[in-house]
Amino acid sequence: MHAFQTVSLQDLRVQRILAGAFDAVEPARAVKRFLQTQTLPKAKRNFIFGLGKAACAMSNALADEIDFADSLIITKRASFLNPKLGAVMLGNHPVPGAESLAAGRAALKFLAQLNPDDLLICLISGGGSALMSAPIIPLEEMQALTETLLTSGARIEEINTLRRHLDLLKGGGVVQAAHGAQIISLILSDVVGDPIEAIASGPTAADPSTREDAAAVAARITNSRYDFRETLKPDDSIFKNVQNIIVGNNDAALNAAKAQAEQEGFYAEIIQRGVQGEARDIAKELVQKLEQACELLARPFCLLAGGETTVTIRGDGKGGRNSELALAAAIEMAGMKNVLCISVATDGEDGITDAAGAVATGESVQRAGALGVEAVDSLLRNDAYSFFDSIGDLIRIGSSGTNVNDLVLMIGL
Repeated sequence: MHAFQTVSLQDLRVQRILAGAFDAVEPARAVKRFLQTQTLPKAKRNFIFGLGKAACAMSNALADEIDFADSLIITKRASFLNPKLGAVMLGNHPVPGAESLAAGRAALKFLAQLNPDDLLICLISGGGSALMSAPIIPLEEMQALTETLLTSGARIEEINTLRRHLDLLKGGGVVQAAHGAQIISLILSDVVGDPIEAIASGPTAADPSTREDAAAVAARITNSRYDFRETLKPDDSIFKNVQNIIVGNNDAALNAAKAQAEQEGFYAEIIQRGVQGEARDIAKELVQKLEQACELLARPFCLLAGGETTVTIRGDGKGGRNSELALAAAIEMAGMKNVLCISVATDGEDGITDAAGAVATGESVQRAGALGVEAVDSLLRNDAYSFFDSIGDLIRIGSSGTNVNDLVLMIGL
């Protein structure tokens, strides 16, 4: 079980609820569940291509079950690999860099060896958009654009629309480079609603957006113009031998958390799936539901929500969307008794920090204030990390090996 304990999160029941959610979307288990119920297409040669934060675990699981001619793994942090697997490349994240560029070149070389008699099994997870890059604009421009998008509060679908039209390996680019090989992609979704074209910017998916759509997004968010490429569309015959299959997502994590909460004796309810919006606004909505639950429900109870919020950066502080949500919730919860708001990224990484998220209580604001750390000021400066670090309520679990968006637990004990 991951180490979810913080100063305010000591209840083993709650820790087991979180662990249940994470275990349900463990990448290797997701791949093996698929292989137990489905048969891979027959081919002369099999090739394994892993892309994303969960690429190592997913590739290990597949390598245990099949024979293959070659493999390429592109990920953020290398972990144990099955000895049968070949090259592993580390890309940059969340902004593509020189390593991402090298990974993109390696992917194009790897795909060039395929032919129509082959089967390419792709294992795709979140983070792939940045980790592998073959941009049609200079890398420096791609980095500047990505930085702007990540700090502007842009929605992930808007960001990925631009990425697909500025990168040769996105928006079906892997299919185009695979020389007619059969392709099956097993996908761990980190995008709300599981749109195939958005996960890792859709390397094996048709793109429903157009160059004009990308230009409109760029003009509105960045006030910039680019010579966008056109991508492969859903009616293209190139996709006749391509299967894209979701093997794990945020819904699976939410359902497992609910089941574990009920097993622990909590009343449990999933109150919102597909959460999107500004983190501090979502926090207010969730605290309102927590207040209603405190009036109507017997304790213990656990209200669950999942998705991925955004943060518009206005200050010079440190944090991520989960710690910011928790801080905004802490301000709204001030004075409430025996309640918790837990907001956590399932990949273990809240923004660019070493935390996965944070735990807020009705006492968080007062406890931090006693140490000279003011909650409203911290929120204004986007400094949720420092706020929760001061009171020992950052959740630090390290890289989890999975990636299916965020979870928020509103709990009454």
